[in-house]
Amino acid sequence: MAAEMDPNSEQGLLKNEVIPEVGEDAAASVNVAEALSEEEQEELRRELAKVEEEIQTLSQVLAAKEKHLAEIKRKLGISSLQELRQNLSKGWQDVTATNAYKKTSETLSQAGQKASAAFSTVGSAITKKLEDVKNSPTFKSFEEKVENLKYKVGGTKPAGGDFGEVLNSAANASATEATTKQTEEETQ
Repeated sequence: MAAEMDPNSEQGLLKNEVIPEVGEDAAASVNVAEALSEEEQEELRRELAKVEEEIQTLSQVLAAKEKHLAEIKRKLGISSLQELRQNLSKGWQDVTATNAYKKTSETLSQAGQKASAAFSTVGSAITKKLEDVKNSPTFKSFEEKVENLKYKVGGTKPAGGDFGEVLNSAANASATEATTKQTEEETQ
């Protein structure tokens, strides 16, 4: 039973194993018991030198290729700005070709249509409500009073005219009356 509880046993759920973190040197996590022989170390050193040399060569080749590329672009008259425009254009084409963009565009289009329909419905409701107010007894009573006032002031049209005309006539009659009073005062 003691073997079952031992965390170092092979049957235990947890093992004491060192796992290198991302970027951590794997050589730093090697146990001393697993040390390499001299021959293995020498072989690894040769391989390390070879890989470093290959990396250096590839870096030099890459730099030469980039220089050659820049020279070709210069001869063709391709500027950095033109290249940027082409890259942006290509990038935009790539984005618009994705399913996510298409679905989003479709969803926004549908939302716009629904919003337009909602605004139309609200506009219709407001128009209907204003018509209801205009046809209400209270508004009719107010309209009659304004028309009667207009008739008393102007005396030209009997009750029953258009409300807008009545308001304009009343305003004109008030202005005419004020001008008449001013002229009378000036002559006295």
